[in-house]
Amino acid sequence: MTDHIVLFLEERLGRYLDDLRTLVGIDSGSSDKAGVDAVNDWLEERLRALGFSVVRFAQENSGDDLMATLGGTGKGVVLLLGHSDTVFPKGTAIKRPMTVQGDRILGPGTCDMKAGLLAGIYAVAALRQVGFDDFGRIYYLCVSDEEIEERHSLDLIRRTAREANAALTLEAARANGDIVTARKGVRGFLVEAFGRAAHAGVEPEKGRSAIVALAHHVIGLHRLNGLRPDVTVNVGTIQGGSVANAVPDYAQMQIDLRAFTNEDLEAVVAATQAELEKETVPGVRVTMTPRGSGSPPMPRTPAAAALEELAQQAARELGFEVKGVKTGGGSDAVVVASEGTPVLDGLGPIGGLDHSPDEYIELSSIVPRTALLAKVIIAIAQKAEE
Repeated sequence: MTDHIVLFLEERLGRYLDDLRTLVGIDSGSSDKAGVDAVNDWLEERLRALGFSVVRFAQENSGDDLMATLGGTGKGVVLLLGHSDTVFPKGTAIKRPMTVQGDRILGPGTCDMKAGLLAGIYAVAALRQVGFDDFGRIYYLCVSDEEIEERHSLDLIRRTAREANAALTLEAARANGDIVTARKGVRGFLVEAFGRAAHAGVEPEKGRSAIVALAHHVIGLHRLNGLRPDVTVNVGTIQGGSVANAVPDYAQMQIDLRAFTNEDLEAVVAATQAELEKETVPGVRVTMTPRGSGSPPMPRTPAAAALEELAQQAARELGFEVKGVKTGGGSDAVVVASEGTPVLDGLGPIGGLDHSPDEYIELSSIVPRTALLAKVIIAIAQKAEE
């Protein structure tokens, strides 16, 4: 069966590249409803052709979420999870169309994650070709808000995750070929400082500088890095004041806190609050407000480790090795994991430099990684029969 899957994918690599060029050529930034829905339209047509039933969850101000379901004759339920939105503004697709440079395929959204969306479709097509339907259901869930903080799809992801034996995200594999088995949880906050304005030349002593207050806190927050193993604290933005000749009465900054466990995440949140409660400039009040819903950690549970072993065995049968790694970056895999469903992240082609003009996937990884995805689906379904 393995040889037939690989042969099928090799014979259709040219079509895959044509499809990728089509998807990369559609601007689908998170705020571009028309563009995201155009991607959904294309996906819906292809999924229906494979035998999936498709439901669209309409959104008023952003692209729809798309849920496709394929029934089989077995018991296992597998969730393939991806997102249709990118970080690139409208017009990027025309400025930077897909190009092939040696083994790299460049273009907006190639790595994050249009190549992965296609890998999911071609993996299922390969299973159909070899006649494998010994699964209960395959869900193909594509959401439209993965790249932004204000989410509408989280309940849909959670509901679907609870029905699945295992989930595989279609994010790209790491640049070295690793798949992801653990991710940090993330909490974001808006920190605001409220001081007192004054003329900077005539009577600066009457002012209370919000900027100076936050400057002290920036140093204090930076010292929290490594509070516990792998805990990170980052001040990502800072703004304040309006003119040079006035003591600023307002300033703000956005901070990002990350850790691999809920315990460590709560500890660094508490330490951050304690730092911001210190009075660094008399008379300046500092507040800390959550930004977005954040995301929980994705731990490497025993069930996730077992799923990793299935992927490693499948890779060996294809002639290569994969390793599971932990990373500080977020993805919707953490939402799945929060429901207790084992999940592997990074089952798309190998790629890197996401969100940059040099974003890419490796041409040579498309067939083996899509074959790996197909074989892991088979392994999950067979495991459910035991």
